Amino acid sequence: MQCEIYKCSKKDQTYLYVPKPIDQDELPEALLDVLGTLSLVMELEITVETKLAREEAKEVINEIKSKGFYLQMPPKI
Repeated sequence: MQCEIYKCSKKDQTYLYVPKPIDQDELPEALLDVLGTLSLVMELEITVETKLAREEAKEVINEIKSKGFYLQMPPKI
């Protein structure tokens, strides 16, 4: 799955994974209000074998398929 990963301006260490290509107008307005301005960090092809720093690739893919996005929250301390 081709994805774009965005950093969120209102939530430190929070990243939004979306399928590529996507128009930000397709995302829920309430989500965008909470996250603030989105800045593209990278484009990445994710497969179930992909090693991600904090997330399981399979979970990311499943969330994107079901919701249209995956929200990576800051680590719990």
